[in-house]
Amino acid sequence: MARRRQAVTIKHVAADAGVSLQTVSRVINKEPNVSSKMMERVQASIDKLGYVPSIAAQRMSGSRSYLILALNDRERTISDWRARQGTDWVDQMLLGGMLKCAEHGYRLIFELVDTHNDHVERELSAAFAALQPDGVILTPPHSENPLITGFLAKQNIPFARIGTRSAGPGIPLTMDDAGSARKATEHLIDLGHACIGFIAGSQEYSLSQRRVDGWKDAMQAAGLQSDGLLAQGDFSFESGIDAARSLLTSENPPSAIIASNDQMALATLDIAQELGLAVPNDLSIVSFDNTPKIRFIEPSLTAVDQPIAETVSRAVELIIEAQRSGETPTQPTVVSAKLIQRGSTASPRVNAGG
Repeated sequence: MARRRQAVTIKHVAADAGVSLQTVSRVINKEPNVSSKMMERVQASIDKLGYVPSIAAQRMSGSRSYLILALNDRERTISDWRARQGTDWVDQMLLGGMLKCAEHGYRLIFELVDTHNDHVERELSAAFAALQPDGVILTPPHSENPLITGFLAKQNIPFARIGTRSAGPGIPLTMDDAGSARKATEHLIDLGHACIGFIAGSQEYSLSQRRVDGWKDAMQAAGLQSDGLLAQGDFSFESGIDAARSLLTSENPPSAIIASNDQMALATLDIAQELGLAVPNDLSIVSFDNTPKIRFIEPSLTAVDQPIAETVSRAVELIIEAQRSGETPTQPTVVSAKLIQRGSTASPRVNAGG
């Protein structure tokens, strides 16, 4: 029977290089107080022996864990997973975060936390005790929860707040919600639409209002009215049903609707069909998110492609930079979204008498 190969440890590297364990640890942790000659010597032993640094070895210096903790809302995430409707927010978070962490020798740990939990600090304290992360990524609505941001501010580690521009501790990042809504509105205006409705997302998220603002700005810049064309939703399919019906059965129904997420856009498509409206001939629809499911319906939906992976990737970079420099950027980092044009938008139908 073949003998099991003995695992290479930091002790083997230190012996081969003829240096102390602490020196190997400093090289592994890329600490600045190591000469380039010593760095090359230790790295040569690492390469020769095929040593892969463990988290335990990286923690020997007592300064880093090389772990970044990403937090997402428990209730919403589990609900999305159980519904199995193609929501890929978490997938995109992991794609961007894990790949960028791997580039820098870090690991991404994903945890779910209750946004409205009165014991959120206790929950976070347990996670910190177990993981000792070097940084944290917050997504909405955690990124604007003062209990969570206040707790993290006391930990003396950098953390990123995605989806917010509000003042406070941490590194703010946005996906240019106002700019994205402007792009969507301008696309419809360019097609000839003058009556463009908007279904807003949950008021719990500040980004919802920024999207409304972007739509209003584009309408105003084009000399178009927005009064009576805004309906309130909460990102759920059911709220989209109510909002779309309200807009499309009003005295002045829009010829196009922008919905603040895919669920509400799909609801708008259902109501259009219920009312006998053809999409896009009678009604154009633009969505936010661009999750997989909207590409496999008829017609496929024009959508703002939320750059989730790119934003989380950038958040990892900013956390690592702040961890190394000790300086935290205060101005929001903006990662711009793209508008993907598909079959749900077209020029409005011209009345025979018009």
